[in-house]
Amino acid sequence: MNKEDLVKKWLNNDLSETESKAFDTLEDADLYKEIIEEAQRFNGNYNAKVESFDALEKKLFSQKDTSTNWLKIVSSLAAILVIGFALFTLTNKDEISSFKTTIAQNETITLPDNSTVNLNELSELEYVSSNWDKNRSLDLKGEAFFDVEKGKRFDVNTKFGKVSVLGTEFNVLSRDSVFRVSCYEGLVQVTYNDRDVKLPAGTEFVLSSGKSLKSNITITEPNWLKNMSVFENASFEKVIEELEMQYKIKVQYPSNLNIKFTGAFEHDNLKNALESISKPLNLTYTIQNTKEVIISNGQD
Repeated sequence: MNKEDLVKKWLNNDLSETESKAFDTLEDADLYKEIIEEAQRFNGNYNAKVESFDALEKKLFSQKDTSTNWLKIVSSLAAILVIGFALFTLTNKDEISSFKTTIAQNETITLPDNSTVNLNELSELEYVSSNWDKNRSLDLKGEAFFDVEKGKRFDVNTKFGKVSVLGTEFNVLSRDSVFRVSCYEGLVQVTYNDRDVKLPAGTEFVLSSGKSLKSNITITEPNWLKNMSVFENASFEKVIEELEMQYKIKVQYPSNLNIKFTGAFEHDNLKNALESISKPLNLTYTIQNTKEVIISNGQD
């Protein structure tokens, strides 16, 4: 077996007993072993004391072959450094924490500083956990409620803008063409299109289709945390879309039903949810099975 194949099999720890003896007879066998040994010094889980230059120099000149080529030594040390640097880089990459929810799924996340995030359905959250103490910043797609511990600046980045706080309770929705930030405690700053908007407790900022609006809110937390879907003058189509998503069902209803709905329905009882939707609008419903519901006009 040629030298190159022996080295490859040695690196893969795949030498037979005979091949292992052949490898040990190679002129550079000790050097290869030393490269691997030195590379281990860069492992973040291993504490090693690096030899002094004098000790390393004596070690190099104590080899049997006194005609050792200095170019060879320099090349060998360079190889050690290259391997070591690669290992150091791999073991010290930023640690990314990612979370993703599906339909009708909420998840509570505790951040490294004990701040908490309630991630609503169909949402994604990501942050660099290895650098959290220095940079409290995360990326959000979808909707989440934040209860932030006081400390350094805390940033929530979305595709529409950035929300910045020091310590407070607030909700962020960034989905489709809507960007909504609701402040329930403390003070929130919203940055979008090079503009800053201050939101004290009890106020809300909405950016929809390029139009912005700041208004007051009276609730103390978002309705979705209470497992409720709330609507104000919403189209019946939108209400049914939400109902289908929450209960994973298919709803049949008259296509010419052009009415608006203001109210709410709960997420954990289909019958109660249908009652909440149908009665105020003088509609009737039939639950066909666990996957299908029919809604009709009350006069039908």
